[in-house]
Amino acid sequence: MKFLALLVALLLEQVRPVRNRNRLYQWFGLYAAGLQEKFDDGRYQHGVIAWLLAAGPLVLVAAVVYHALHLIAAPLAWAWSVVVLYVTMGFRQFSHFFTDILKALNNDDPATARRLLGEWSRESAAEFSSTEIARVAIEQGLLSSHRFVFGAIAWFVLLGPAGAVLYRASEMLAAQWSPRPAADGEFGRFAARFYFWIDWLPARATALTFAVVGNFEDAIYCWRSQAAGWNVRTQGVILAAGAGALGIRLGDALHQYGSVQFRPELGMGGEADVDAMESTVRLIWRSLVLWMFLLLIVSLAHALG
Repeated sequence: MKFLALLVALLLEQVRPVRNRNRLYQWFGLYAAGLQEKFDDGRYQHGVIAWLLAAGPLVLVAAVVYHALHLIAAPLAWAWSVVVLYVTMGFRQFSHFFTDILKALNNDDPATARRLLGEWSRESAAEFSSTEIARVAIEQGLLSSHRFVFGAIAWFVLLGPAGAVLYRASEMLAAQWSPRPAADGEFGRFAARFYFWIDWLPARATALTFAVVGNFEDAIYCWRSQAAGWNVRTQGVILAAGAGALGIRLGDALHQYGSVQFRPELGMGGEADVDAMESTVRLIWRSLVLWMFLLLIVSLAHALG
C-alpha cells in the first residue's frame, strides 16, 4: 500500500508539480512567522511552545484523517496518503532550478545560471565562475533530493502520512526560525535540534544509498574522513558521500561577497562541471529506484505473510 501510494504520488508530481513556493507552503511560512513574532522573546521554552503550535496540529490532522478513513475504507486512507505525499515531497519542488541552471551552462550563459542559482540558494552567486556554479548547484541538488524526496519517504515509511507531514513541517520550521534567532538565539534552538534528530537516520540512509549506486569505496571514505569538517554535520554526510560517489570535488573556496569564502573540500576526483551535473541527476534517480525496489520487496513480503 505504501509502495503504491509513493509511486502514484511521484507520477502525479511529474505531471503536475507542486513548486517549493506554493500557496500551502507560503501559508505555513506566514503562520510560522506569526508565531515567531508572538512568542519570540529569546526563551527556549517559548520556542518549544511555538513549534508545537505550528507542527502539532498538522501532524495530528494527518494522523487522525488517515485512521478515520481507514476505518471507513482502506482505499480512502490510501488516497489520503497519496495527497499528503504529493504535497510534502517531490523532485519537481527543486529540479526545475537544477535543470534550468544546467541548460544555461550548456548554452554558455553563465549570467542566467548565476541568477537562477542565486534565486534557488537565496545567496549571492554573482561572482561565481562556471565551475563554482556547477559545484554549488550539485550541492543544492544533493541536499534538496534528500529534503524533498528521501527524508520525506523515510518518515512516511515509518509513520505513514503523519510522518511525512512531521518531517516537512520540522524542516521548514528549522529553516525559517534558526537563521534569525532573537537576542541569545534560544527561540529557534528547539526547531533546529528537533530537525537534526529526526533527520539523523534518514540523512545517513540517503548517504549510504548514494554510495551503493555510485562509487562505494570513495563515497564511504569521504563520508568517514570529511563529513565532520562541514559546518552542518548532517549536510556534510550527504555531500561527502555524494561527492565521493560521483568522483568529484565539492565544497572548497567560493568567490562571493567581494572576497573568497573558504569551505572544507569534500569528495575526490575531478572538478564539478556540466557533465558532473548530469551525473548527479542519474545518481539521484538511481537512488530513488533502489528505494522503491526495496520498498516493493518489503511490501510483497508483508502481503505474502
